[in-house]
Amino acid sequence: MKPAFDSFAEPQTDRRKFLLGLLFCSVAGVAAWRQPRIKIDHLGKEKLDDLVPKKIGRWDFVTASGLVIPPEDDFQKSLYSQVLTRVYSDDRSPPVMLLLAQNGGQTGFLQVHRPEVCYTAGGFQISPLTPHPIQVGPISVPANRMDATAGGPTEHVVYWTRIGKRIPATWRQQKIAVAEQNLQGIIPDAILVRISTVDDDADAALTRIDEFVRALLQSIPPARRSVFVV
Repeated sequence: MKPAFDSFAEPQTDRRKFLLGLLFCSVAGVAAWRQPRIKIDHLGKEKLDDLVPKKIGRWDFVTASGLVIPPEDDFQKSLYSQVLTRVYSDDRSPPVMLLLAQNGGQTGFLQVHRPEVCYTAGGFQISPLTPHPIQVGPISVPANRMDATAGGPTEHVVYWTRIGKRIPATWRQQKIAVAEQNLQGIIPDAILVRISTVDDDADAALTRIDEFVRALLQSIPPARRSVFVV
């Protein structure tokens, strides 16, 4: 004869299953409620090719090739909505190379690449990143700089990424910026702005890049500068 308490074992198990199921449903409901739904896209339907002028300060557009760019694969295609590559020259000094890579929506699973990743993947040796703020009128753009070499001349690189209303200085800060805005219900847009030049004189290269950045931002209508800076 079975013990009398055996008849109560199954109902207790059912209650535990029910409570666990209720807990899982609650967690799923909270996750769905916190999922970002507000999409911010400063560029919208406008094309980078139309927004960025062919003449920037004393520099003129000469070609769209010759730059280190993110690898062309299915992931890169899904990561960026638009990529613009241009080389500008003033006929007096080494050319300035501009790369813009824009994405209309950043989530914790999909984030814009940073140049230290692309250059390393391309076989370049890169120097440690250092802060390189650029004063443009009343604002200071918190850019980074690095040097990249693949056995030939050194390419001096200055860049920043705008993620929604933030310009994070590091990959960690970039992930935090995306996460914080996602938790606020926002899917922020993002853009990578990268300017570089090849020159044996590092100081001259950085001075030229800074001047180009100022001319670039000043060439953009004030109402559209939010595409590039905050």
